[in-house]
Amino acid sequence: MLNRRSVLLGLAAGVALPLPAFAQEKLPVVASFSILGDFVREIGGDRVAVSTLVGPDGDAHVYSPTPADAKTVAGAKLVVVNGLKFEGWLTRLIKSSGTKATVATATKGIKPLELDDDHDHGHGHGHGHGGEDPHAWQSIANAKIYVGNIRDALIAADPAGKAVYEANAAAYQTKLDALEAEVKAAVARIPVDRRKAITSHDAFGYFVKAYGIAFIAPQGVSTEAEASAKDVARIIRQIKAEKVPAVFLENITNPRLAEQIARESGAKIGGRLYSDALSSADGPAGTYIAMMKHNISQIEKALVGGPA
Repeated sequence: MLNRRSVLLGLAAGVALPLPAFAQEKLPVVASFSILGDFVREIGGDRVAVSTLVGPDGDAHVYSPTPADAKTVAGAKLVVVNGLKFEGWLTRLIKSSGTKATVATATKGIKPLELDDDHDHGHGHGHGHGGEDPHAWQSIANAKIYVGNIRDALIAADPAGKAVYEANAAAYQTKLDALEAEVKAAVARIPVDRRKAITSHDAFGYFVKAYGIAFIAPQGVSTEAEASAKDVARIIRQIKAEKVPAVFLENITNPRLAEQIARESGAKIGGRLYSDALSSADGPAGTYIAMMKHNISQIEKALVGGPA
């Protein structure tokens, strides 16, 4: 192995010595929130250095960027965002940071669920996302589109890594295929008349459409929305009338509302679901795949069984 002294002596003598291999400089990528950060790490592997603005258990709906975030974005070569107006604060942050990074929208090509007075999962709420549900990752088929978009963005930012990004994305797509089969098998084990539940906010519209579990939420698609007493009363009446088996807590929302609804309706608390953010790395939902496995496990456990 060469040491500093031998390299210097060689240079002084005009002798061409092989230099030690230096670690490749990693592509600095910023992801807006934890789920996107996980996708980027899976596809980018060792070629990327990923910074996530809204971390584990963080609520991107109400996040307030910090000066440190602006510095992080300024140093990025690529910024990966969800789009569909999920990160309402992000456009201002990118502009104020002065970054020259490319901004890639992970939901490009996904047909968003429209949320208006005639199509809002039956909840009748106002929404803070311009009539489109931004939680597209809750469908694994959509997650595959996220992966393709992120792969292409990484290749454009780092053409030398093309083969690596393509291989990593293909391997991850295979894992997502297996995950989707697992979710569908779990749903099939739930009696049809019990495929309904309550969540804190309306983050599962794409899950509903893809897998047939009906979620009712007193809040809209944004946690910024406040559930009115009228909303809560209506939900409680609906639970009793339709015999909804379970109420689920969410990792990003205050549990008091869900607990109140469970208490007043007689439905049981079915566990905690991860909707808009991963858990910490050592938690039950430290990756996207772990999150989806955890959620369907909690759903199946709560909904399979006798009458509520």
